[in-house]
Amino acid sequence: MEILNDRQEKLELSYPCNWSYKLIGYEKEAIQKAIHDVIIERDHKLEHSNKSKTGKYVSMNLDLVIQNEDERNFIFEALKKHQNIKMVL
Repeated sequence: MEILNDRQEKLELSYPCNWSYKLIGYEKEAIQKAIHDVIIERDHKLEHSNKSKTGKYVSMNLDLVIQNEDERNFIFEALKKHQNIKMVL
């Protein structure tokens, strides 16, 4: 099944704003290390979200204040490229 989105609308945000990333990885500690590597000592909230049925993956929610679109995209890309992160949503 393929989902198509033919809307040409761009996400309009008013910065600074709260933003959430869902991070999926193999273990909680590895995800925490990735967050530390990417956002250093910034204020953030990290909560356990879910564990896969087989226990192979764990997901966590990362919430923090984003100052602008460039920062939001930079954090997304840096987390996505980190060796400890399997997927970022």
